[in-house]
Amino acid sequence: MLSPTAERTAPVADRAGAATRPARRRGTSEGPADRAYRRFMFPAAIVYTAGFVLPSVYGVVLSFTKWSGPGTEQKWVGWHNYVRVFRDDTVRQAFGNTLVIVVVGGAGVFALAFCAMAVLREMRGRAFVRAAVYLPSIISMIAIGTSLGFLLNPDGVVNRLLRFVGLHTLERSWLEPQHIFGCIVLGVIWMTSGTYIVLLMTSVDGIPQHLYEEAKLTGLTRLQQFRHITFPLSRDMISIAAVLWTVNSLRTFDIVIGFTGTAGTPTPEARTYAVQQWMTTNSQVGIPELGYGSAMATLLTVLTIVLLVLVRRMSRSERLEIS
Repeated sequence: MLSPTAERTAPVADRAGAATRPARRRGTSEGPADRAYRRFMFPAAIVYTAGFVLPSVYGVVLSFTKWSGPGTEQKWVGWHNYVRVFRDDTVRQAFGNTLVIVVVGGAGVFALAFCAMAVLREMRGRAFVRAAVYLPSIISMIAIGTSLGFLLNPDGVVNRLLRFVGLHTLERSWLEPQHIFGCIVLGVIWMTSGTYIVLLMTSVDGIPQHLYEEAKLTGLTRLQQFRHITFPLSRDMISIAAVLWTVNSLRTFDIVIGFTGTAGTPTPEARTYAVQQWMTTNSQVGIPELGYGSAMATLLTVLTIVLLVLVRRMSRSERLEIS
């Protein structure tokens, strides 16, 4: 038999225990919020499936056929298109050029971005500098490629400046096959670095100022501040930027067409994988091979997924909390 005190405290204990126990699910009925969510999600899912999933699946199926487009017969060829991709010297060269953009171009872009993270944080007029370096990113790649092509003509501005300052030995036919792809890589770095500088600087802006003040009191240089404060606290944004760069650089297309648009079909030395795929499926260049182009696109998708997984694993680290 409970004492009066125990009787009074028992209901309180029961209520406390009930509060700590997980609530039981009452059937499977959804609330108004869930129903509203499904109503909004259903049209988006239909559009996504019809506009992206089904065409992608059809592209994979098409990669096992030989087809020149509407009005022609589709012929099932199995794995022939994929075998041909690996044996095609032109495709291999285009793929190698694309990897050069991903690796060498990425190294240049992120080197500039890291320098900006270390320098722009305390620079006067840093807002103007950010806007200036971001400006090329909002201009069409076709326009920039075309402009650079005119500047690099044998009698273009670049060679004229070299002659004017007396550096005749540095004059080159920059648009010749042996030099053009290096110019394209530099153009990609110049055009895209502003985007990643602005992106990474948003992460730097979120770092508390008192951390840098304490670092100055301890005698850390600006490079040491970047190494011990800026870089560790910006890893999440750097990882996101690396993923964006990997995806975008694998699809480099416009600037190549801009560089070579006035000279006709891009030479094999200037082609990227995306340009080679476009030429395979373009009826203005030759007989379109949509099945072969679909095989190239499927392999590029698989490669993109693999590289994204590797980038995420390489950039994985413990999350740092700012105190």
